[in-house]
Amino acid sequence: MNEATAENRETGRPMLLALAAVIAAGFALRVTYLGSGIPFALGIDEPFVMMPVVRILKTGSFNPHFFEYPSGYIYVQLGVAIVNFLVGAMRHSWNTVAHVGPSDFYLWGRFATAALGTATLFLVYRVGLRWGGRVGLVAAALLAVMPIHVRESHFVLTDVPATFAVVLTLLLSLRASEQPTLRAFLAAGAAAGLAAGMKYNSLVAFSMPLVAALAVGERRTLSRTAALLAAAAACVVAFLVTTPFALFDLPAFLSGFGSLASAYTRRQSSEASWIVYAKHLRQAFGWPAAILVVGGLLITARRAVEGRERVKWALLLAFPVVYFYVINGWTYIFARYALPLIPFLAVWAAIALDWAAQRLAVPALPAAARHATAVLALLAVMPGALGSVAFLRAHGTQTTQALAWAWMKKSIWPGSSILSEARGLDLPPDRYKAEIVRSLAGRDPESLAAAGVEWVVLSSDAWGRRVERRPSAAVPNAYAPLLAGATSAMVFGPTAKHPGPTIHILRLGRR
Repeated sequence: MNEATAENRETGRPMLLALAAVIAAGFALRVTYLGSGIPFALGIDEPFVMMPVVRILKTGSFNPHFFEYPSGYIYVQLGVAIVNFLVGAMRHSWNTVAHVGPSDFYLWGRFATAALGTATLFLVYRVGLRWGGRVGLVAAALLAVMPIHVRESHFVLTDVPATFAVVLTLLLSLRASEQPTLRAFLAAGAAAGLAAGMKYNSLVAFSMPLVAALAVGERRTLSRTAALLAAAAACVVAFLVTTPFALFDLPAFLSGFGSLASAYTRRQSSEASWIVYAKHLRQAFGWPAAILVVGGLLITARRAVEGRERVKWALLLAFPVVYFYVINGWTYIFARYALPLIPFLAVWAAIALDWAAQRLAVPALPAAARHATAVLALLAVMPGALGSVAFLRAHGTQTTQALAWAWMKKSIWPGSSILSEARGLDLPPDRYKAEIVRSLAGRDPESLAAAGVEWVVLSSDAWGRRVERRPSAAVPNAYAPLLAGATSAMVFGPTAKHPGPTIHILRLGRR
């Protein structure tokens, strides 16, 4: 069944209303507490996207001078930042680019990521329609509440945009397999190039138009060779459009890519990386949905090698198999690296649920048995929803670091020199001349003041104590010279409502 047939037969007002509810819920999860941690507790790699954006704004040179990421999402964020700047100028927040820094653009940038994450839900639904309206809706619902996807949609990172482009490639490859025209394969190949332009390893997405091209029958108007060449050419062009300085600054591109590749050496560990990723994915889905994923994988693998619709099943299998192989065995393992797999697994789970529903839809069975599908769907979605809510509660908690940042932004003049040992309180370089050190124990306040330091930030997490929800013990004696030679400006202690370390903010040079 192709998408158009599925839409005609299995979608209507109730299905569209359910889809709207799923997308609205997914959007709400992705924008709640979107600004939390800006700019003092950013995602670990957010500055690698935003700093080139601001550099382009200030210099007018579109060369990002950074190629450990492709520049596709940097340019997307550049467009968002330009609109952000224009709106801010009309609101009199600033009047020249000299007055802005990365911290001014993170909120809008995160919203762009959240929007792409939400748009992915609709793409997954459209993919699932090939297997029926119920599959599309359940797959979108699973992705809507998926904690990994919800979490990563809160940051200016490349994983969510790359996942969007990968699912777009799947959708366009399915269309190309159904209607093998030159335009269809150009679109599918371009989507794969877009995915690579968001994140290098997403080039694996080209496996999908490749499968679709190889499945083209020679008796059709478009030959297999023409389909393959069209997809490959469009992929290359789309990548170069998103990362043009891969040509214009070839040495820097090669060096940046080489530096990235050299960091990913083979992993030496007692636990295989595929097991680690499997644990991450099982935890994200929860046991009911994880069991459905395995069932859906078995159905997909079987149908990919037999039956009249082998191509669409093979397209649902090709990328996850190749991509999972690619990300395995390397030094760095992060759950977000597996993010492009999540939509495929959601479709697999929905296929297994639909398979069960068809076998329970027998008039001879009791009504309760026939309604078991709804219960199973609820059990599949609930763990992810609870996990996402738990993330939002933790992400939105106002920590002592957040309280300290709010006070410093209000009370410490921009451009001040600050020396800090506080973790989770990374002061933005566009506002302060800040330096983070491991510990300030035993430091002489007069020497620090002579070196130009105006403020000192002490934190109990540097004293060897874990972050707690109760007041920490007194400052160790090693800090006595600092406490004696500086003025205590503010102290923030942890409470049940505001967890975190105890933070002391000291003013040097005044007693």
